[in-house]
Amino acid sequence: MSVDAVQGGGRLEGKVAIVTGAGRGIGRASATLFAAHGARVVVADLDAGRAAEVAREIGSERALAAAVDVADQGSVTAMVDAAAERFGAIHLLYNNAGVNSDGAVDRATLEDWERCFAVNVTGTFLCSRAVIAHLEAGGGGAILNQGSVAALVGIRNFAAYCAAKGAVVALTRSMAVDLAPRGIRVNCLCPGTVYTPLMEPMLRERGEGDMQRGLDLTIEKYPIGRLGEPEDIAAAALFLLSDEAAFVTGSVHPVDGGMTAQ
Repeated sequence: MSVDAVQGGGRLEGKVAIVTGAGRGIGRASATLFAAHGARVVVADLDAGRAAEVAREIGSERALAAAVDVADQGSVTAMVDAAAERFGAIHLLYNNAGVNSDGAVDRATLEDWERCFAVNVTGTFLCSRAVIAHLEAGGGGAILNQGSVAALVGIRNFAAYCAAKGAVVALTRSMAVDLAPRGIRVNCLCPGTVYTPLMEPMLRERGEGDMQRGLDLTIEKYPIGRLGEPEDIAAAALFLLSDEAAFVTGSVHPVDGGMTAQ
């Protein structure tokens, strides 16, 4: 689905949205789409150069580039403070930043396990905690956490990633229950395989070193006949963060071309 297909109205007009991992892939597509729908966007990424590039594309009046390590509390606090100072409010958070992982339990390293949880789970926790007071001050808001189909089904040689994304799903439900009385909605997206640089190591391993073979084998898992595109996930994120989803909280949304329906 192209960005143009879901444009055509200011569905986030007047909102300030933070998108983590916004320097490329799903985060980049989402930050761009949110801005096209009227939001002012904090383009947050570990890579300051990529964040700056996306912010320039959006336009300096609507975007702020912010370098952030979501697994580091001080870095997260500085990013949120900069966002509030620049735009005066924060209404929406998309916890998109994540890292991949590799290996079954008996092959995964402790370092990889801990990094996977630090970014995917602790990062979601730290960013969410840092914005809650700002969302409340604005009369409420919405948080969207990035899960994965890996949280819903078993995927070979992906132990740490499956476990971490499963934790994100559980955290989402807990946050939704806790924050609903405070006017804050919390939902979780669970994308299927989206062709981004993050997925290339997995595809190469699945193809035993042959990227194209890995891609072909992966597509076979999807009834819709293709992998996802960043814009597919951005469109779903737009809906869940918009007021059109005002009665949606605590939900887990597979956006996976039918992969988990089988």
